[in-house]
Amino acid sequence: MTRQTIHTPHAPEAIGAYSQAIRVGQTVYLSGQIPLNPETMTLLSGDIDAEIRRVLDNLKAVVQAAGGTFEDIVKLNVYLTDLAHFSRVNEIMGDYFTEPYPARAAVGVAALPRGARVEMDGVLVLPD
Repeated sequence: MTRQTIHTPHAPEAIGAYSQAIRVGQTVYLSGQIPLNPETMTLLSGDIDAEIRRVLDNLKAVVQAAGGTFEDIVKLNVYLTDLAHFSRVNEIMGDYFTEPYPARAAVGVAALPRGARVEMDGVLVLPD
């Protein structure tokens, strides 16, 4: 199968040796997004709700560049430096996703790139 690199200027540029996403067949593997402003590449900080929304907006831009929607996400991984923010993630996800919701994992981590407090990655399967 052919691998296709997915890239959009509407999400932050990769800050390392990786792609925003890779498509293989109908499956797209989304790299982790942190709350970076794609225009300035600066980290949003201070308001956890705004940070979670920025991460989801960044993911949405990559998903759209791949030709999909959030309805196509089958697996979402959430990384938090403070699991006390887990309830905020749940509530805000309700603004972005509808049932059936994707399978999901939420993991508490010691640190994230650039001092971010939240990161998300995922997998989507595009319709034929």
